[in-house]
Amino acid sequence: MKIGRCGKRLLLLALSGWLFLNTSAWAKAIDLTDDAGNVIHLDAAPQRIVSLVPSATEIIFAIGGGERVAGITHHSSALRGAADKPVVGGFFSPSRQRIMALKPDLIIASSLNAKRIGAPDNGIPVLVLNIRKMADAFRHIRLMGDILDRKAEAGALVEKNRRQLDLIARKVAGIPPDRRKRVMRLMGGGPIMTPGNDSFQNEMIRAAGGIAPDFGQAGSVVPVSREQWTDFNPQVLYGCGWDLKADDPIFEQEGWNQVDAVRQHRIHGFPCALTCRAGVHLGDFVAWLASLIYSEEFADADHEVLPRRVLDRRPVAIDLNCVASAVVAIDTIHDFPNKSLIIDFKSPRRIVSTLEGERDGILTVGNHYTPPPCWALTPMTGLEGLHQELYPVIDREKASTSFLFTGADMGNLSIQKETYREMTVYALVTAGVRGNAVRMSRDVGNYYEPGTINMIVLTNRRLTSRAMTRAIISATEGKTAALQDLDIRSSYLPLTAAATGTGTDNIIVVQGDGAAVDNAGGHCKMGELIARTAYAGVREAIFKQNGIVGRRNIFQRLVDRHLSVLQLVGKAECDCIDEDRAFAGRVEQALLDPMVAGFLEAALAISDGAEREKVADLKAYQDWCLDMAGRIAGQPVDALITFVADEKIPNALAMALNAVFTGVARAPQLQAN
Repeated sequence: MKIGRCGKRLLLLALSGWLFLNTSAWAKAIDLTDDAGNVIHLDAAPQRIVSLVPSATEIIFAIGGGERVAGITHHSSALRGAADKPVVGGFFSPSRQRIMALKPDLIIASSLNAKRIGAPDNGIPVLVLNIRKMADAFRHIRLMGDILDRKAEAGALVEKNRRQLDLIARKVAGIPPDRRKRVMRLMGGGPIMTPGNDSFQNEMIRAAGGIAPDFGQAGSVVPVSREQWTDFNPQVLYGCGWDLKADDPIFEQEGWNQVDAVRQHRIHGFPCALTCRAGVHLGDFVAWLASLIYSEEFADADHEVLPRRVLDRRPVAIDLNCVASAVVAIDTIHDFPNKSLIIDFKSPRRIVSTLEGERDGILTVGNHYTPPPCWALTPMTGLEGLHQELYPVIDREKASTSFLFTGADMGNLSIQKETYREMTVYALVTAGVRGNAVRMSRDVGNYYEPGTINMIVLTNRRLTSRAMTRAIISATEGKTAALQDLDIRSSYLPLTAAATGTGTDNIIVVQGDGAAVDNAGGHCKMGELIARTAYAGVREAIFKQNGIVGRRNIFQRLVDRHLSVLQLVGKAECDCIDEDRAFAGRVEQALLDPMVAGFLEAALAISDGAEREKVADLKAYQDWCLDMAGRIAGQPVDALITFVADEKIPNALAMALNAVFTGVARAPQLQAN
């Protein structure tokens, strides 16, 4: 039977309709009950999620669902892969208008910010997630796996965290009760506060083998009286943020300064993403905390429960004749997974190392990552102690081996290759700039910590001694250029100084085979290739390790300078304190406006220029600040209100912040929101 052209068209239309209807039918519907008791029905896996809960956002990215995220709060914009996601405000004051503009098919919220945004338009489902217990974290991970059809990835993440918790339980089981330490988590500055009895944070202390306080009060944050403080007598204190210091004025007051933790300076600071969240890195944090509480016990090899050995090797592609093999080995040291980049050569060769100097007869070079739980356990015997720990595990001889050591994850290794005609250069780079970035000539060095920007430079040319030492300068210039272009700030003077490196950077330059090269400076091709690979490697490694990109939002740029809107307008020292955030929320709403954000970004550059004596007269800039305050307010402003008066904040930056705050304070539309 023949079918005419018209019939064929009708048949195709019918088939298309059948496929469409059946594809919709095949889409798996999801029914669930959230933490607020709401029953939620999803016709299919959501494709445009706006997540207002940082721990949930982190879970989604960790299990490979980042492409489904349509919007986030600024607290999540440092996640790798989240830099280009639209920001809808902060956790406590998200913008309903911006959320709706993203046309989400699912909103993930907490009980707090779900009330702030109200009932969404068009019946968009709101999934409420609250963390009260560690078990909630695992339940949320599996829930995200169900919603995004990534059950295997979610299950693997849960099991990874459970293995970490089980390991710590085994390690602390042998510590007798009379040697268990009293541990308290501090919340904010000023008056001492701590999580209530029912908080997951005290549960994490117990999981780390510590004794958590029990003051008979429930809640996310409870005040601590001086009598409670001295009776509990904490032996270890920890918190989050940048302002937790042993010299805090509260610790100098009579009574408050007599507890063991203050007298022995056992006060530790962690990233807020670890202390204030129970989720992707729950096991990582408990392990790190336990290693600080019981560093003496964990450093004892007799206390280890796992054998020291290489668990796995993953090949690294390096196409050079002199290289026999290159791998990243995962090895167990002190019971925790370390990672080692190991590059073996076909024949002995000369190297120059900023850690060990010039050496001959080297068969192996590498870069070793020590994870945070091992940082307090590393032998204080210097380089020799590091060699004694590592080389027997990876089966290498000290006489023919040269390694660098770092706290940046080898899983975030950047491998860069540049060629020119027959000339090839490789740079293998690890980098991290949170907590150790410095500006040489401005910052004071007081202590040693694991290196954070390490580079190994390889080439197919036989570099002379002169060329090898000059290559270090070319690589360093490439590194510094990358830091400057990313506006990486000094960890010690973030408000006034851009970083030129970290406090413990190191480089190995390996003499290759092939034709001799006697110059690796800026006016020759070899120097250019080395600088280019170093530049690209540092940028990529920082992105992998810290999630930092050049065009990050204004909230992240403030964080880089150890500032946040909440701290500037309120009394809290970290963003995890649930205080009145009405004004801070209005400021955050204003900063979502590209014009206002651009003004503050320009102010950061002007402030740096003024600090470096490149800008002499700020009169025109002052007029701009008044004009911007009026634009935000929607009415003329004659004078700025002094909201920011901290002498540590440069004058030019304080003027811009006061302009934004004044405009918000005078803006009726922002007050209404």
